[in-house]
Amino acid sequence: MPLNRILVADDEESIRWVLSKALKQKGFSVDLAPDGRHALELIKDNCYDLAILDIKMPGITGLDLLDKVREMKSDLLVVIMTAEASMRNAVEAMKRGAYDYITKPFDLDVIDAIIEKVARARDIAGQVTTLKQELKERYQVEKNIVGNSAAMQEVYKTIGKVAVSDVTVLIQGESGTGKELVARAVHFNSERLGKPFIAINCAAIPRDLLESELFGSEKGAFTGAGERKQGKFEQANHGTLFLDEIGDMPLDLQAKILRVLQEHEFTRIGGNQNIPVDVRIVAATNQALIEKVRQKEFREDLYYRLNVVPIMLAPLRERRDDITDLANYFLSRSCTEMSVPPKRLTDDAQALLKSYSWPGNVRELENAMKRAVILSNDPLLTAHDFGGLLPAQERIQSGSQETSLEELVDLKLRACMNGIEALDKGDIHAMVLEQVERPLIRLVLEKCRWNQVKAADVLGINRNTLRKKISELQIEMKRG
Repeated sequence: MPLNRILVADDEESIRWVLSKALKQKGFSVDLAPDGRHALELIKDNCYDLAILDIKMPGITGLDLLDKVREMKSDLLVVIMTAEASMRNAVEAMKRGAYDYITKPFDLDVIDAIIEKVARARDIAGQVTTLKQELKERYQVEKNIVGNSAAMQEVYKTIGKVAVSDVTVLIQGESGTGKELVARAVHFNSERLGKPFIAINCAAIPRDLLESELFGSEKGAFTGAGERKQGKFEQANHGTLFLDEIGDMPLDLQAKILRVLQEHEFTRIGGNQNIPVDVRIVAATNQALIEKVRQKEFREDLYYRLNVVPIMLAPLRERRDDITDLANYFLSRSCTEMSVPPKRLTDDAQALLKSYSWPGNVRELENAMKRAVILSNDPLLTAHDFGGLLPAQERIQSGSQETSLEELVDLKLRACMNGIEALDKGDIHAMVLEQVERPLIRLVLEKCRWNQVKAADVLGINRNTLRKKISELQIEMKRG
């Protein structure tokens, strides 16, 4: 953002003349005003990069004019001039939003230094504005959270409503539904854009380390604390702190989080100083927090502090209309990231994707697209490129190697139970275990040449337990 046009307002003609000549020699366009009223009219009608205003002028003073500038054109930088080098004038000018303050008489070198300083400030401001716009575009809801289902439309509406405020948000949904994406969308569409977004997974950090990660520690606070460490709250100051999987947070730490929410301050481990902090909290969980409250595993007061605005993310199986859009989005992104030619999903592939239950939700769908892009050389991805999603029966019939033992057992049990209309109390559990244990133990014994000591070691059970099982299951022993 180059510095081009400057306004000089002073009731002394000699000052106006000197500044005008000096600034024009440096290539700037300069307008002059003999008092505050004329200066105000010029500011209303023109766009200036800098205004140099005398503090004492007839009609409207420089400080009053500064107040009006802040209201009308807050991005206009203002430098205040005065012949009275008093602390009161300097403090008052800076309090009202002046960029800088100079006293008369001044050398032109001082003006040169201020112009250079203003030019650097405008460059930085331009870079920040550009970065903010890039971040906002990058995290636009419609670009990063895909889906047009009714459930997602409600999520979009809520994000739009809460983004402009500082209310605490609680995002709830199964693992893989995109809770962090929603948290980022809230942050990057808020007034805290350009400030830190710090995320911490409360379930991924050991309990004895989580407090230090959140609040930081003083040097010598515990063994290994060789220097002062900033915690996530300090790092997120003026920005947003995303507390993922907050349902796993220990009760003693929940009390400290509650204090930060109430008092807007915290204390490092090993410290005694209260540190003020301005942080917006967005929390997320894949658990039913209200149930944990009933079971006394989560603080009720913290729950209601966090649950000011709830956002519920439905699992993918409950918004199947979004699956094709999501799949195409991840497919296009994966091809771009891996520098491979674009690929397309066939109708049978789309049908399979829509019929699958997606227990891992959006994250599982994204990984399925990446895997298909890596493994397939064909521009068309068919249902066979997603063999792992085929029902177990189809995979068994096609000889797929991806069928798990659990799926095979499940398939067999379903076949055995066909025709049973009601399940009464009985010994079905013992019967199934017996039928699974007998072939397993017999197979291991065969592989170990009927050596019971070795077989017990392979099975991970005591030798006496193995001998008891052999007897109970009536397994005929053979010589090794």
